[in-house]
Amino acid sequence: MRLDTSLEISAYDIVNTYPEKELARIFFEYGEERYSRVIAAAIVRHRSKKSIETSGELAELIKSSVPAKYRHGRIHPATRSFQALRIMVNGELARLESVLEDALSVLKVGGRIGVISFHSLEDRIVKQFLQRKSQSCTCPPEWPICKCGGNQAIVKFIRKKPIQPSEEEVNLNAPSRSAKLRVAEKLQDEER
Repeated sequence: MRLDTSLEISAYDIVNTYPEKELARIFFEYGEERYSRVIAAAIVRHRSKKSIETSGELAELIKSSVPAKYRHGRIHPATRSFQALRIMVNGELARLESVLEDALSVLKVGGRIGVISFHSLEDRIVKQFLQRKSQSCTCPPEWPICKCGGNQAIVKFIRKKPIQPSEEEVNLNAPSRSAKLRVAEKLQDEER
């Protein structure tokens, strides 16, 4: 799951050493997994007897720990937990904001930035970043008058709503079902 094998921590380390509460938090926050506590408890119970060695073993453990009706949904019951582990291991959400800043700084005025996200947490970060950059005034909302000098917006949204795949595209490419594309045009360079 590591994008860079030199990273300090691996999914193996997390699954086999993290406390139950921390596992549940990771699955809930990064995977939006509704059965995060149940899954974390099952992992801790299992590893008290034997460490979890493979992704297949972890997937089966997660599948067997959730209610039967959840096992036969649209996606495999371990998908959200694996996603959470991947996000945690690679620090994906923490890096996203700085990548967006860097991309915007090298974009020429009039150029467009397009970002495809595959997870609601990623999409929220992208949306909030672009919204901040599209605001004229950066003063806190509780200030009665503008003190920032009426800063100019850096970008403007091309569309307010994200572009999502059509039903036909999802039928041809199932993983695209969660994709959201947000596009903005750069209006001016940001003063630093």
